[in-house]
Amino acid sequence: MKKPAASMAQEIAQAARLFEQRRTGHGPQSVTVVLRDDVVVITLHGALSQAERKLAKDPDGAAQLQEFHRQLFASTSASLRSEVERICGVKVGESGAEIEPGTGTVLKVFTTGTIVQVFLLADRVEADAWADGGRAAGPRRTG
Repeated sequence: MKKPAASMAQEIAQAARLFEQRRTGHGPQSVTVVLRDDVVVITLHGALSQAERKLAKDPDGAAQLQEFHRQLFASTSASLRSEVERICGVKVGESGAEIEPGTGTVLKVFTTGTIVQVFLLADRVEADAWADGGRAAGPRRTG
């Protein structure tokens, strides 16, 4: 029996929180997980340490911090990747991580070969504000 998406999202959020705690020694303030078709996006809010947030205030420090977290994720993400596969029941094709140094947010994306563009909004958008209930619109013709 397949698990509901909400249950899977909660399990993935808990796995991501534990992964980050083990990997860096501190956990994020909160975790958001979005499951859509063949993409899982994990957002770790407030995931940077106080020292990392201080380093991120300098452009050179922010660049170093981004590269450090990319490399750290690349070398340590196998266990989280396995958890995502176990929870979803689907093999992960690709994964990547990006940080937004100014806010201390870390994004982790797991896909099956999909190009993912992520826009981290400066504030929350209430669910009822989305005309179609938050679901992505289908392909649109241009020109």
